[in-house]
Amino acid sequence: MEFLKRYVIFAVFSFSLFEVKAQTNATLQKAFQNSYTEESKKNYSEAINDIMPFYAEGNYEINLRIAWLYYLAKNYSASQNYYTRAVNIRPNSVEAKFGLIKPLSLLSSWDRVTEQYNNILKIDPQNTQANYWAGVIVYNKKQYASAAKYFAKVVGLYPFDYDGNHMLGWSLLFSGRKAEAKGCFERALLIKPGDTSSTDGLNRSSK
Repeated sequence: MEFLKRYVIFAVFSFSLFEVKAQTNATLQKAFQNSYTEESKKNYSEAINDIMPFYAEGNYEINLRIAWLYYLAKNYSASQNYYTRAVNIRPNSVEAKFGLIKPLSLLSSWDRVTEQYNNILKIDPQNTQANYWAGVIVYNKKQYASAAKYFAKVVGLYPFDYDGNHMLGWSLLFSGRKAEAKGCFERALLIKPGDTSSTDGLNRSSK
């Protein structure tokens, strides 16, 4: 009989906790819904205010949401702070790292942008977007051999992709690998016939 009483007390207590959690979750869903509505109106401050009463430093979803809204509001410093928190909460999250790249790019924090792309590639080595843009950053630093490695991964995954072939062609050309560069420019011109940049690259690699 004593056991039965304890079981009933435990069941009632568990149900109460479940009910409270369900109510909290419903309230949070409503806050997110209101926030989306304000975002659609470009009322970013109001959209942030809808979420802030529920803020918890260890909550991934809320940090990600606030980071995005601060980015839209062009408060890039605040955005990168919240995205960084989201990354720290979920270290394997590719979406949070891509999110963090947005404000870092506009803050011209290129070393940190490159770091995030490389962190993404440690988790997902075949990620086309990360390989391509990491390659662009390295290419702009005139590190052509390193850039070629990134673009080669893109072309390996998407052999008939213009951007990958075009950038791989230039990276190889500036690395002194004219024959390989020529093949890339020829493919790029099949995808985008008459393209000025690829035509220039093909002429240079044919000399």
